[in-house]
Amino acid sequence: MFNFRPNLFNHEIGMDIGTVNTVIYVKSKGVVINEPSVIAVRNLNRKGQKEIIAFGSDAKKMIGRTPMDISTVRPLSHGVIADFNMTQHMIRHYMTQAVSSSGFFSHPRVAVCVPASVTEVEKRAVVEVTLAAGAKEAFVVEEPLAAAVGIGLPIDEAQGNMVVNMGGGTCEVAVLSLGGIVINQSVRVAGEALDEAIISMLRQNYTIAIGESTAEEIKIAIGSVIPMEQELKMDVKGRDLVEGLPKVVSISSVEVREAIEPVILRIEETIRATLESTPPELVRDIVDHGIVLSGGSANLRGLNIRFADALNVPIHIAEQPLFSVALGLGKILERPRDTNRLSIAVEKQGA
Repeated sequence: MFNFRPNLFNHEIGMDIGTVNTVIYVKSKGVVINEPSVIAVRNLNRKGQKEIIAFGSDAKKMIGRTPMDISTVRPLSHGVIADFNMTQHMIRHYMTQAVSSSGFFSHPRVAVCVPASVTEVEKRAVVEVTLAAGAKEAFVVEEPLAAAVGIGLPIDEAQGNMVVNMGGGTCEVAVLSLGGIVINQSVRVAGEALDEAIISMLRQNYTIAIGESTAEEIKIAIGSVIPMEQELKMDVKGRDLVEGLPKVVSISSVEVREAIEPVILRIEETIRATLESTPPELVRDIVDHGIVLSGGSANLRGLNIRFADALNVPIHIAEQPLFSVALGLGKILERPRDTNRLSIAVEKQGA
């Protein structure tokens, strides 16, 4: 492992490149980018040549609205690289945006998070694509570790800390102690699976087709995992699967809750299985201090109450759940000792 020398590079940035969102932290500046992990491309000819026309929010607006020669791409799937070339373009774009305040593009030192459950090959792919995108030096940090540091948990102590990081494509459950991961389990269901469950419910119950953006809006507007004092309703616009014409239906939060229940139950079972595999002394600490939820999906209404009742453990939601991992990467960059201790793979350009 290389020894890092602080201030050697013009910029040091932490990148939380997720299936759904990309969040970038610049050292001494904080979170500077929070954009969807989406690219819009135009097919130029039959030979497969493509032109990138939009990134992030601009590309996300095009999902389900593009002509035949334009398509939208998510370069990552379940937290790992699905399209190396497109991931490289996306990282380069956001990295350039992040350091553009200096007036020129310097090759930064980059910390990138990866799910703890990925293989060594997948970890190396993340490092290689980051270097190919223009980083001078790249290293990876496991997502649960970064999330725990970002939340402010005392992971260096001889104390059990449990983090549930619920992203877009993957939910990771980890128990940490003495600066490392003791137990880790992941399940490839999270925010995207919740959206798919809502889409499926509307097809089956109302014969109406909606897109993923509409499903996400429904989840945010009326989604919940426990009964509410006043249940919510929402008008949904889509295409009638029978007649092919526009259709508007009114759905309730009760229907959405029933639709996403299998996904929530699977996450709950993963947390339960992790607790069952955890050494008793660490379980004692977790009961005392609780489990912390991070990631964008942690904002779902009633999730902390639902899990606390089911698991008999206090459940807390991180102060900034969507930014927990990026903030953790930033804190690691701020402390060179932590960079050396918590990073997994380190590579230098030309090394």
